[in-house]
Amino acid sequence: MRLRVALRCLLTAGLVALGLGCGEPAGEDSSNDLPFGVEATRLGADADVQPLLEGPSLMLQGDGAPLDTAFQAHAERVADRPLDVVVLAASFPSDGSSTPECDRLVDLGRVHSCETITIPDPRGADVDRVAETVRRAEVVYFAGGNQCNYVDWAGRVVHTAVIDVFERGGGVGGGSAGLAIQGDVAYDGCTGSVRSDEALADPYDERIHFTDDYFDWPALDRVITDSHFRARDRMGRLITFVARQMKATGANAFFGLGVNEGAALVVDSAGVGTVYGGRAYLVHGGHSPERVEPGTPLTYADVQIVRLPRGTTYDLTERPLDQAYTRSVEAGSLSANPYRPD
Repeated sequence: MRLRVALRCLLTAGLVALGLGCGEPAGEDSSNDLPFGVEATRLGADADVQPLLEGPSLMLQGDGAPLDTAFQAHAERVADRPLDVVVLAASFPSDGSSTPECDRLVDLGRVHSCETITIPDPRGADVDRVAETVRRAEVVYFAGGNQCNYVDWAGRVVHTAVIDVFERGGGVGGGSAGLAIQGDVAYDGCTGSVRSDEALADPYDERIHFTDDYFDWPALDRVITDSHFRARDRMGRLITFVARQMKATGANAFFGLGVNEGAALVVDSAGVGTVYGGRAYLVHGGHSPERVEPGTPLTYADVQIVRLPRGTTYDLTERPLDQAYTRSVEAGSLSANPYRPD
């Protein structure tokens, strides 16, 4: 049976065992008494589980809705029994639904409960009750939307709680905007969204804005992530983002990870990722760009790209390039189709 309840009340173990929940009848939406417009809805069991965690695990989804097969694998890497999941959102779905991710996830065998917490005002990410609910989860998933809203949570108690889940061996991830914030550097969209042709024409277009160190996942060190990848033709802008980071950081290498719609990369505790549902791409910038200047088209020769088809496993700690192919950008134009090696 599905139960819809608000944020878990601070009940004693005895009350939980009696199934008294938060004082709401089973199957009904509960009212919220949370500040700053925060809303929470829970599906599934009303009492938490506390399994032994075996992760951490990352789930990097190319669009907003989590892929069932990938999420099941993600959960299996965290524990060998069903888990409590929290889905975080910074805005309400335009179609009027309240729990689009949880509606699907709660029916999976690996999900014990799924709670959607929507925080439309960044001050809501500093509410201790919300953070405690996140901290008690075994898996946290960031929904799609606008990643700029998420970066406003940096350093607040909910953000810290997500990091706590990962550090104790839980699962973290997200899709679309929820993917954009997972990398070492996030393209935050806070000054607008840029297309590939616009980014290649001017690598310092005002719509290209980054947030550093929102998360610090070891497998994504020196990685910037991008979503809806092939469908929205985002290879050009991801190469531009890598070029910008090479110049800004002076690193020996910087990487871009693009994930297609309907695809997900699940990364285990050893840093090995498995691709589900579609393709992902790793862009390797191993030298400084020949020309990356404001108002001037990008020139960046011999950028290496690794195409990761469905079913591929790839070591994100070592990032081998034995299957890479090369593409160049000359005065803002790509030398050939960047999505295929031939």
